[in-house]
Amino acid sequence: VQLQASGGGLVQPGGSLRLSCAASGSIFSSNVMGWYRQAPGKQRELVAVITSRRSTNYTDSVKGRFTISRDNAKNTVYLQMNSLMPEDTAVYYCNHKDLRGVYWGQGALVTVSS
Repeated sequence: VQLQASGGGLVQPGGSLRLSCAASGSIFSSNVMGWYRQAPGKQRELVAVITSRRSTNYTDSVKGRFTISRDNAKNTVYLQMNSLMPEDTAVYYCNHKDLRGVYWGQGALVTVSS
């Protein structure tokens, strides 16, 4: 499985961004896709995940601000990020899990700054 992420950038506090991650290759119909992030000097942490049946889970700090969704026909997962705060600044990594293992995309840098 190959993952291609896009959509990072620089945004002011309170602004919005949408990340996308397209999976290609041999895709199992049952999988979990998600987003993790790693801020400078910190460990990588889970942001949000979504199953192929669209069950979701979010880390507490983004609940009510971020929304994860997916288009199974396109094998693509999205992360809509609203009300961004400076502490959301990080490299965001797309993640795909299935019975064979875990796959990671390249990071997308999100910088929240005025």
